[in-house]
Amino acid sequence: MITSVIFDLDGVIVFTDKFHYIAWKKIADELGIYFDETLNNRLRGVSRMDCLEILLENYTGRALSDGEKIALATRKNDYYRELLAGMTPGDVSDSVRDTLSELRRRGYLISIGSSSKNAKFILEKVKLADAFDAISDGNNIDNSKPNPEVFVKAANYLNQPCNRCLVVEDAEAGINAGKAAGMATVAIGDAATSHIADHDITQISDLLGILL
Repeated sequence: MITSVIFDLDGVIVFTDKFHYIAWKKIADELGIYFDETLNNRLRGVSRMDCLEILLENYTGRALSDGEKIALATRKNDYYRELLAGMTPGDVSDSVRDTLSELRRRGYLISIGSSSKNAKFILEKVKLADAFDAISDGNNIDNSKPNPEVFVKAANYLNQPCNRCLVVEDAEAGINAGKAAGMATVAIGDAATSHIADHDITQISDLLGILL
């Protein structure tokens, strides 16, 4: 019996992939690294430092110290937050807002489970900060997806057992994290094409047909 729904943020509730791409592209250009949208797809659902390591796979310059890597990741986040600052409530679709409201009306607990350290900032910008019963994000985890930590902590915050939680994700890493946590999974977007989740949907409102 599902009692709680845990949503990934980027690509499910809001769409900030383009901002991530622009910010990482700036870092890549500064380092003389080739970077395109195909490579950017590898970064989805991955922690900031792990993203940097993926980016640096194509780096041919001198060895970078840990401090320099942290500085690069911080600069990328500064670029990203500058772009996020322009977000408004209009960046969340009516379908997302209506689906969240209907799930609440039906008695489900809802949470965010995101590797992003900017989750709360984004939710505030789009006026969804109070829409969730809990937020588990990159600020309270040590391991990014496909490690299940972010979802397990979301379940703990909701005071719900993992086997009563359903994860909604747009990345394979997130689906695998949900499965590793022992949760039911729903794939949307790119993740739906892999057919590894318990359910595949084409739009967020399709959830309402699964969670009756």
